[in-house]
Amino acid sequence: MRPKAPKNVPRNAARNPTQKGGQKDKRHFYPKPAHKPEKREDAPVRRDPRTRSGAENWLYGLHAVKAALANPRRQPERAVLTSRAAEAIGEKLLGRIRVEPAEMDAIGKLLPPGAVHQGAALKCGPLTGYNLDDVLAADAGGKRRIVLVLDQISDPHNVGAILRTAAAFGATAVIVQDRHAPPQSGALAKAASGALEIVPYIEVVNIARTLDQLAEHGFWRIALAGDSEQTLAEANPVGDVALVLGSEGDGIRRLVRERCEAAAHVPMERSVESLNVSNAAAIALYELRRA
Repeated sequence: MRPKAPKNVPRNAARNPTQKGGQKDKRHFYPKPAHKPEKREDAPVRRDPRTRSGAENWLYGLHAVKAALANPRRQPERAVLTSRAAEAIGEKLLGRIRVEPAEMDAIGKLLPPGAVHQGAALKCGPLTGYNLDDVLAADAGGKRRIVLVLDQISDPHNVGAILRTAAAFGATAVIVQDRHAPPQSGALAKAASGALEIVPYIEVVNIARTLDQLAEHGFWRIALAGDSEQTLAEANPVGDVALVLGSEGDGIRRLVRERCEAAAHVPMERSVESLNVSNAAAIALYELRRA
């Protein structure tokens, strides 16, 4: 006699262990891949502009718009300007794109709330990613190379101010981690006052490994940290430098700091808890450049 299937179990399920409740169990037919393809640590990060809101595709402010129009890497799509802003920017730069005249209030409606646009708004795609090896391969003209590495600094106003200072002191690049850095938004470009178009803004996957890459290029790596025993002037070497700055809240992460040959602080005469990170970056760049 054929043995009976257990009670309350469908007849098909008793015969086929890959079926569940009489229905095909798809888990047995769709195995997970053995591994994911490895993502290069030095690969430039390209953010898909379609994932952003419309307002984030706009740059605003006279300096940011002028610098973007002067940058051949930019692809302008739409310029909305007051007559005064168009006159300030000039016909030469505006020759790249058709200008839509508008009043101040109408321009403000295109942008995030509170955006200080000065009558100038430019819609454009994000800058294509920079490759660190390509940036470092460029001729520095015999000048000392300084790279700023920002570890989880996410405020666009701080990062923009750091970019502006980096441009003023001739920094080679500003490096950020893609997951913990502000996007190339209008707020960042406005705070940078045109420097986003001048200083390579390199988004990487892993800061610690990027520091290893900088070491291979001959950079001396310094972590700017308030608890260090030596000043930046004492730690300042001869040659190329990668200066690491951390967020004001958490500072530099342990694994990132361990990749640095030295830690240093900015000396202060009076006891304050800390400097704003963009102010610390400006003082540190001045110290590195004057040496």
